[in-house]
Amino acid sequence: MDASVAGEKEREAVQLMAEAEKRVKASHSFLRGLFGGNRVEEACEMYTRAANMFKIAKNWSAAGNAFCQAAKLHMQLQSKHDAATCFVDAGNAYKKADPQEAINCLNTSIDIYTDMGRFTIAAKHHITIAEIYESELVDIEKAIAHYEQAADYYKGEESNSSANKCLLKVAGYAAQLEQYPKAIEMFEQIGTSTMDNPLLKHSAKDYFFKAALCHFIVDELNAKLALEKYEEMFPAFTDSRECKLLKKLLEAHEEQNCEAYTEAVKEFDSISRLDQWLTTMLLRIKKSIQGDNEGDLK
Repeated sequence: MDASVAGEKEREAVQLMAEAEKRVKASHSFLRGLFGGNRVEEACEMYTRAANMFKIAKNWSAAGNAFCQAAKLHMQLQSKHDAATCFVDAGNAYKKADPQEAINCLNTSIDIYTDMGRFTIAAKHHITIAEIYESELVDIEKAIAHYEQAADYYKGEESNSSANKCLLKVAGYAAQLEQYPKAIEMFEQIGTSTMDNPLLKHSAKDYFFKAALCHFIVDELNAKLALEKYEEMFPAFTDSRECKLLKKLLEAHEEQNCEAYTEAVKEFDSISRLDQWLTTMLLRIKKSIQGDNEGDLK
């Protein structure tokens, strides 16, 4: 954007902020009973317009601050829904400049939405916070907590597929952090809830596969028992490439045969590309065959 246009918008926004502030102060005067509410409403509108101008000028912190001012006035006017919307707008603006402040605004909006019984919207904003912790602040433990809270709210509203998406994130991260019992419990839970659904049952094999790999890292015998259990619960799993791979890996592990293990993985990868998570888990299992030697899968 043209710098002069951005500068002009920013100047207009600053003027509007000052004007809004005057309105707020005037609303506290002795005429408050007559005009106070109107003045606050006008100030709300000015703060929102200023916020949008700051957005055009790409001054994200100023935009976030202006939306926050509008949100606080909406609370004063008992307009909860408008307040929550402004806090979300503030959070989205701050995301580009101050991730922690974005989280604070989104948490405030969540408090308002849960108070209003709007749990599905609250869950959506918990996911946004989790994503900020994942990518901006790199605090995986906190990301997990927000995905779990989102899943809880979705379950309460019977949005099971949305809940499962959040729990998959939690399970994946739990395994990366070596919290295997938690990861196993969640992968099994999701596998069990999807295996009877005609539209989702093809995914169930992936969840049981991941649960079995987590078992395998902890203990080979556990993995064998889990595999038997999954085949019994979900007979279609037996014919899957994932189940066949697990059996080959268990055999290679039992024989401490590193080459057979690598070969089985390579063969699987040539048809279904392994993602980063699976590669990490398979390497962890391979290290238990090799002792402490660093290994590669290919």
